[in-house]
Amino acid sequence: MDNFIDERDFKILEADKYTFFILTRIMTRNCELLLSDHSRMIICYSQSPFPVWIWTADDATPQEMESAYKISDEHGFLDGNHGINMKYELAEYFMKRAADEGKKLSILKNMFAYDCPKLADESILTPVDGQLHLCTLDNLEAVTDFKESFHTELKLDMTDREGYRRDSKALIEDGHLYLWKNADGKFVASCDFRVTNEMASLSLVFTLTEFRRKHYAENLVYQVTKEAARLGYLPMLYTDADYVASNACYVKLGYILRGKLCTIG
Repeated sequence: MDNFIDERDFKILEADKYTFFILTRIMTRNCELLLSDHSRMIICYSQSPFPVWIWTADDATPQEMESAYKISDEHGFLDGNHGINMKYELAEYFMKRAADEGKKLSILKNMFAYDCPKLADESILTPVDGQLHLCTLDNLEAVTDFKESFHTELKLDMTDREGYRRDSKALIEDGHLYLWKNADGKFVASCDFRVTNEMASLSLVFTLTEFRRKHYAENLVYQVTKEAARLGYLPMLYTDADYVASNACYVKLGYILRGKLCTIG
């Protein structure tokens, strides 16, 4: 396994460009661990508190799965403090292999990957008050509030306030971070997208608790998807597969299920 990537890695990920879209982006950055054989396996860990990503070929052999397990164990990824994103077949192997050693691994999250080649007609939206707001650095603290609430509620990639502020600043400067401002001038929901090649990945879809079930997120995601498509990108997103309401909303807007993966830990 080499500790670098090249054009071969991007080529092999084309077959899983939806489920491993984020990996395509992460592995171009400075990572604590980046291993690849450029054909059958990629293991990538950026840094705490983010998850480890393991890509394997669909026809991965037991020997290759064992190699992925041993590498994960050697680098401390099975210590209970890391989430690992992978295909279901590899997850089943990891859980059985850990059980043989008296350890317990389980699926922490089931994820769906969607894209939206054609947005539904706007008439399907439930009308709401307010409007889309493109964030500037003047909104830094408001965005930090959303990001902190999002990660705390989901118990996902949690860090401290300064970490959320730093990440929020980077998202704002990227130029695709939006809030929904209601008729009272209150920011009630958030959504952003980040671009890799021809795809725009929506994330940070979050509505403040007191404003939920009012269809703000539905309208926000629709408008952000529309903007990403207008700029020439293919909108896509990941969802928690077990959250039926959000998945139904995305399908309503025109999103199509393209792939599945899970997080174990």
